[in-house]
Amino acid sequence: MRILSGIQPSGTLHLGNYFGMMRPAVELQDKGEALYFIADYHSMTSLFDAAQRRKNTWDVALDFLACGLDPKKSIFFRQSDVPEVTELSWLLSTLTPMSLLEKGHSFKDKSAKGIPVNHGLFAYPVLMAADILLYDSNIVPVGKDQKQHVEMTRDIAIKFNEQYGPTFVIPEPQIREETALVPGIDGQKMSKSYGNTIEIFGEEKATRKKIMGITMDSRTPAEPKPDADKNLAVQLLKLVAPAGVGAEIEERLRAGGFGYGDLKKALFEHYWNHFAAARQRRAELAANPDYVNGVLAEGAAKARAIARPILKRARQASGLE
Repeated sequence: MRILSGIQPSGTLHLGNYFGMMRPAVELQDKGEALYFIADYHSMTSLFDAAQRRKNTWDVALDFLACGLDPKKSIFFRQSDVPEVTELSWLLSTLTPMSLLEKGHSFKDKSAKGIPVNHGLFAYPVLMAADILLYDSNIVPVGKDQKQHVEMTRDIAIKFNEQYGPTFVIPEPQIREETALVPGIDGQKMSKSYGNTIEIFGEEKATRKKIMGITMDSRTPAEPKPDADKNLAVQLLKLVAPAGVGAEIEERLRAGGFGYGDLKKALFEHYWNHFAAARQRRAELAANPDYVNGVLAEGAAKARAIARPILKRARQASGLE
């Protein structure tokens, strides 16, 4: 079984990235042949600062390795270090209907808000399809909001196979329902675009202030809170605290006598402890850039070794060879 997933270097990674993609990816390293890439081509649809892209890409590499990605168990690389993906993207785009791309969530959302849309964003699902199909991927772990793109990939692959003969493996999305949508500090989905994130490796003082600033209702500590399971801080606490801690605090809120201030303090402490070992590991990696660059270079070489014959297969099927 071949597993593939990617993450954009579009900004500082947060709990939504970690629980929605990174931790599931790390857990899947032992379940099959895993390929994980930093989607720097994809970041070009919305980030136009070259220096910032380089920094973000480096930070993603540090974060992912610090959070448990093991280059001995998986293939980790920069998307742009495998140029075969752009050629395959063109082959796929010639069979992709405009009507399919017009249904893309990213395109529709930005268009509805009057935000100018570039071709890269419009054609994003085609490049994502190339990312997936280039490695004969069987399983693609994604959040709920990305499921549509895997479905589009399936549609594009089926259309190519029908037109030119059996060429591509048809992938399946894998969604972890319990952490598919991590709430931000405003209750919406956690996202950099909403400015509601809690960073994985945020500064202690700034993150404490952010968590303590989460808005709650006006009920006093003494009042029972029967809807405690819907509380935003409780939902986040259950992600970062040891098993049972979140449920225990939830019951204390239901019973009354436990205030929101104590709840938010507990959330911060468990968040800080949850990533303690990863913070130390990240500092060690940052001090050893040659190792990190070596991991990415070796990963790209392994990824290209897989990609080349699959691209050749597509070129032959479509009459380019």
